[in-house]
Amino acid sequence: MKALILAAGYATRLYPLTKDRPKPLLLVGKKTIVDYLIQKLEQVPEIDTIYIVTNDKFYGIFNEWQKTCRSKKKIIIDNDGSTTNENRLGAIGDIRLVLEKQKVYDDILVLAGDNMFDWGMKEFADFAKEKPESFALGAFDLNDKAKAANTYGVVEVSAEGELVNFLEKPKDPPTSFIATGIYYFPQDKLNLIAQFLKVGNEKDAPGHFVQWIRKEHQVRCYVFKGVWFDIGDLESYRKANLAFQEK
Repeated sequence: MKALILAAGYATRLYPLTKDRPKPLLLVGKKTIVDYLIQKLEQVPEIDTIYIVTNDKFYGIFNEWQKTCRSKKKIIIDNDGSTTNENRLGAIGDIRLVLEKQKVYDDILVLAGDNMFDWGMKEFADFAKEKPESFALGAFDLNDKAKAANTYGVVEVSAEGELVNFLEKPKDPPTSFIATGIYYFPQDKLNLIAQFLKVGNEKDAPGHFVQWIRKEHQVRCYVFKGVWFDIGDLESYRKANLAFQEK
């Protein structure tokens, strides 16, 4: 199994903090976001390699960070070649780039590089392995539909735990369950990513890909419990810092 951390965004809503530093390398508590994510991925024994995809602007900074990173897993940093927020490849474009460039033919866990959470990743990996031929995503219950409006990818889940709908930032969310930016893609269906992009679909938000595949392929949902932050602006960054400093 492989893991991929998406870290190629420009995080303009966090300026000036991210003007010259990528969001995943911001400190939350005493560690950078990406160090937290790697620590979580180290809990999954099946993972042998962690890929981190970034952009041309921050590629050198990630290389410097890697010199200080201590991990039992092999870490490879990829440059997607983009230079601005306008010419970025988007999350799905970056996933395809890494899969093709690194010749990945394995099951893969994908994590958004702006996630902060206190739960373990082994439970999610074990959940995915129960049905390795199916896609899986990690969900979180905000317990308030209003909080999800216009902000998150909202998921509807059946009683059997299968995804029945995925709405990207809806104005009137049908549920309070949102996608956390944590996904499992089975190796024999990785080719669907290229197919999705080939027909001109939205390449940025992974939710569009999930909505596309769930029409013909099973997508299972794992609901995480605990503390979770999607660090998208200065206020969410401040709250995450407070929460993880206390921990």
